[in-house]
Amino acid sequence: MRFYVNKKAQSGGEHEVHKATCYKLPDAENRQYLGEFSRSQDAVRAARKYYSQVDGCFWCCRESHTR
Repeated sequence: MRFYVNKKAQSGGEHEVHKATCYKLPDAENRQYLGEFSRSQDAVRAARKYYSQVDGCFWCCRESHTR
């Protein structure tokens, strides 16, 4: 599955990771492609290469959502 991270931080400072199929996926100019992963936890780990505060989307990556 393809994953993206939101370039814009949430109000708490974290950048959310989304599956490509998520209805909350940011617009193309506000997201960065992370790659193909079988688990959202791996996508979150990849997003931490770009941002120090990362969280999984509540809707599509609930197993990685911690905030």
